[in-house]
Amino acid sequence: MYHAAELIRLSKHIATPESLLRFHAVTVTSGHSTNLFIASKLISLYDSHNDDPTSCSTLFHSLPSKDTFLYNSLLKSLFSRSLFPQLLSLFSHMRASNLSPDHFTLPLVVSASAHLTLLPHGASVHALASKTGLFSSSSASASFVSLYSRCGQMDLARKVFDEIPVRDVVAWTALIIGHVQNGEPEKGLRCLRYMHGVGEDAEKPNARTWEGGFLACGNLCALKEGTCLHGVVIKNGVASFIQSSVLAMYSKCGNPREAYRAFCDVIHKDLLCWTSIIGVCARFGMMGECVRLFREMQEHGIRPDGIVIGCMLSGFGNSMDVSEGKAFHGVIIRRHYVDDEKVNDSLLFMYLKFGMLSVAERLFPRCRGSGDCWNFMVFGYGRIGEDVKCVELFREMQILGIRSESIGVVSAIASCAQLGAVNLGRSIHCNVIKGFLDGNISVTNSLIEMYGKCGKLTFAWRIFDRSERDVVSWNILISSHVHFKQHEEAVNLFNKMVREDQKPNTATLVVVLSACSHLASLEKGERVHRYINESGFQLNLPLGTTLVDVYAKCGQLQKSRMVFDSMMEKDVICWNAMISGYGMNGYAESALEIFQHMEESNVMPNEITFLSLLSACAHAGLVEEGKYVFARMLSYSVNPNLKHYTCMVDLLGRSGNLQEAEDMVLSMPISPDGGVWGALLSHCKTYNQVEMGIRIAMYAIDSEPENDGYYIMMANMYSSIGRWEEAENVRRTMKERCSMGKKAGWSLL
Repeated sequence: MYHAAELIRLSKHIATPESLLRFHAVTVTSGHSTNLFIASKLISLYDSHNDDPTSCSTLFHSLPSKDTFLYNSLLKSLFSRSLFPQLLSLFSHMRASNLSPDHFTLPLVVSASAHLTLLPHGASVHALASKTGLFSSSSASASFVSLYSRCGQMDLARKVFDEIPVRDVVAWTALIIGHVQNGEPEKGLRCLRYMHGVGEDAEKPNARTWEGGFLACGNLCALKEGTCLHGVVIKNGVASFIQSSVLAMYSKCGNPREAYRAFCDVIHKDLLCWTSIIGVCARFGMMGECVRLFREMQEHGIRPDGIVIGCMLSGFGNSMDVSEGKAFHGVIIRRHYVDDEKVNDSLLFMYLKFGMLSVAERLFPRCRGSGDCWNFMVFGYGRIGEDVKCVELFREMQILGIRSESIGVVSAIASCAQLGAVNLGRSIHCNVIKGFLDGNISVTNSLIEMYGKCGKLTFAWRIFDRSERDVVSWNILISSHVHFKQHEEAVNLFNKMVREDQKPNTATLVVVLSACSHLASLEKGERVHRYINESGFQLNLPLGTTLVDVYAKCGQLQKSRMVFDSMMEKDVICWNAMISGYGMNGYAESALEIFQHMEESNVMPNEITFLSLLSACAHAGLVEEGKYVFARMLSYSVNPNLKHYTCMVDLLGRSGNLQEAEDMVLSMPISPDGGVWGALLSHCKTYNQVEMGIRIAMYAIDSEPENDGYYIMMANMYSSIGRWEEAENVRRTMKERCSMGKKAGWSLL
């Protein structure tokens, strides 16, 4: 017969379920089955060696009497198996049996309430702890801090923390992690800094505390603070225990180099570690590295889940790596990887970013149950300019009651703007308000742009005045005024922006300078230029080009050239602005000089370059130079269009070379338009070349029989040489062929 002490010694040697059953049989046969201490020991052993939780419960309920220690054993078993509802039910049974909880009971019960976010139940246990004097227990008080934190009641958590007489690392950790998980990472870091400064052994951070600190740095993208924290844990010798948290922090902060170092230091790499490093590499477009890591993960026997596959697909989509993205899709299919909603959504989004709408449309039926999928499709249609399909799909979403996300709403509104469908845009605006998306700044900006493009500037202003604004909001409204030639209002809006201390960006300055250019207002242009210099903006390519254009249009060619010469980088648009500036102000020689410098700089001229040069030569009467420029077009594989031919005809006509001009028109590889014929006819009239003019007019009428201008000019030429009958015949033919005829003049007087 075994004594109780001998049985307790025997229990220490139990290592298998079979030996546990034999030990349980011995306790029964030796008459110790009702010994509460041994029964508690059996419950703990069954919890450790048996996957079936009912064994512990059956043993517990078979006992005729129970004490707090026995209840604690079963409570601990239920907690370890995350059976929180059963744990709270057992605690209620314990209280009904008039047994008092102790300092071991309460942390288990409070933690279960916290996991279930049962704040009222936790608060009642808090009252019990205060009443029974158990709150002074460090483990119990720390569990209450965790309870209120998990339930989002950080004020109560802080109040409980402040009432703890002796704080230990558990209480501090609960408070720090509570702040981080409730969106207050700054407060979490402040608590960690204070805790670290206290220096008491009981309050020194442990691995879990440091994890909370790294989580806070990651959520804040606070790379500097996270790096300092990393140095501290290395110094304290605990870095090896929390490398996964260090890796996650560097990944969230967008530092792939340090993230990879931390990844290499992780000894036992789980799926979360692989996901973190693949995710940060994918975010920075390092897809070669992502593919290598993905293969290495498979070699280590880690099977990817939907999240890591989603990271890979997102990376391929963002980097526009079409061939690798399609190849990875093949890998997913061949190896039967996760075929869930998230992966299907990621595949759809990747192909939409590739612009491969036909593939996306084939994938779409597989994930129609996902709201994200619908929003992605709306985005995809809008992205490639399929505005009608974009709006139609969005309306179908609304009919089916699928929730619209900001990405879908913004795309649908942008499509309405492109289509000029302001009424449809207004209906989407109503849905935005109903769906509480009007607080999203991207959505409000798209609404401002839609109303602005459709000419409803009053509505655009209303949204602008009522919503949160960023620099994009200002840019959109300023651009809308410029689009509708309300240049003065655009400049005034920029001045308002500066007065309200909203810092503009380069795009703002380019748009407002464009308004100054259209106003030809030197004063306003110079004021904006001063602001650029005083605010420390770099004179980049778009900004410098716009300034060159502003000063040129205001006739300040010296200032325009000064800005042009100060620019370190010049593209074809910048060169064109300077050439055009000289040309429009009558300095054709300077325009040609700039063109020569442009050729020397190896910047390829385009159609606009040659058009500006030909226009300058035509107005300055530089015939030979104009012919040279026209011939140079072929050297740069630029095919002359109708505008170039019009300039050449104008150039030749102005100099009296009418026969050469006529030969050019008749030999054109494209059909002349009204501009070409009009220029030639105008110069025939100027030089009194009536016969040629009549001949040219006949060509023009044959090519465009409904253009009454040709008939009128031809009739006038006949009249000028006294051929009245022919003139009358031309007018009669005009009335027959031109439905409108020559409009009669009229006057208000």
